[in-house]
Amino acid sequence: MEIELIAKALNAHRVRITDHAEEEAIDDDLSFSEIFESVFQGEVIESYPDDKPYPSCLVYGTSRLGVPIHSVWAYNEKNGWVVLITVYRPEPTKWLNWRKRRT
Repeated sequence: MEIELIAKALNAHRVRITDHAEEEAIDDDLSFSEIFESVFQGEVIESYPDDKPYPSCLVYGTSRLGVPIHSVWAYNEKNGWVVLITVYRPEPTKWLNWRKRRT
């Protein structure tokens, strides 16, 4: 999945946010404007093409203040909507440069 597809859907307000993503955003004190902003200058760091019902991906980006944010997005190719599945502030002990999982 390409980051441009997610950004295009966000710009068109074609986004659904799962209850789980909303809970995680609250837990990590992240606003949806910060999350969306992180996508616009972000990058896909993992792809999950076999996810159901839609392919998904993990996006790494930063807020305006430079806070690292990971968000998982699914994309419905038929209608151009995206679904924010989950979001979190990545833990430094689990990630290298916020892009690669530590083994």
